[in-house]
Amino acid sequence: MRAAGCVFAEDEADLLVAEAADPAHLERLVRRRVAGEPLEYVLGWAEFRSLRIEVDPGVFVPRRRSGLLVAEAARRVRAGAIVVDLCCGSGAIGAALATEVPGLQLYASELDPVAVACARRNLGTLGGTVLQGDLFAPLPETLRGRVDLVVANLPYVPTEQIALMPREAREHEARIALDGGPDGLDLHRHAAAAAPDWLAPGGWLIIEAGRQQAPVTAEILAGKGFETMINSDDEIDGTVVIGQA
Repeated sequence: MRAAGCVFAEDEADLLVAEAADPAHLERLVRRRVAGEPLEYVLGWAEFRSLRIEVDPGVFVPRRRSGLLVAEAARRVRAGAIVVDLCCGSGAIGAALATEVPGLQLYASELDPVAVACARRNLGTLGGTVLQGDLFAPLPETLRGRVDLVVANLPYVPTEQIALMPREAREHEARIALDGGPDGLDLHRHAAAAAPDWLAPGGWLIIEAGRQQAPVTAEILAGKGFETMINSDDEIDGTVVIGQA
């Protein structure tokens, strides 16, 4: 595995050995990894905020940096709050938030049907409702004007920069989970425009962003009436834009 370019070959080997049911199964897992398939797809799960999140091939793999999004959201809600996770992917952010703040009324939306199926497995045991559709579109109308917090790890890689991403991401993760349009902020604009209709007075919209993009995202939110701030965590390389209605 090291010869194939796996930087943490020994650690990965330990995980594969633990996952394999028998030597033949282990050989199949190793072959997939050596061929370049992301470790998380080979294992069938990714670790995120001390949780094992099921991840199917093609579904966006949760990144450690998104832990900042969870932490900032957890500070602003308590049991009973209505929370929406936009573009939820595997449901990792919603699952972590529901675990850290029990008793939330959690809704998650996702356009990709493969990711929807994955998110339903991850959120079902936590009481979350996963709906298929674009951003706020699939949410029940009864939530309009009542949502306390929206978390959003929207695709934010500029189209031309996808070719520069690590091979595992650009060749294996669904393009829809990565491509944020010419400047990476297309969906930030759509979410910021729609969120005020869904948020309760004083509600929060928290969006993950690239560090250089964040000031522009903050301007987008401010233009829709949000009070905004930017927070970053150097240790996990995470940046979020926080808006309050």
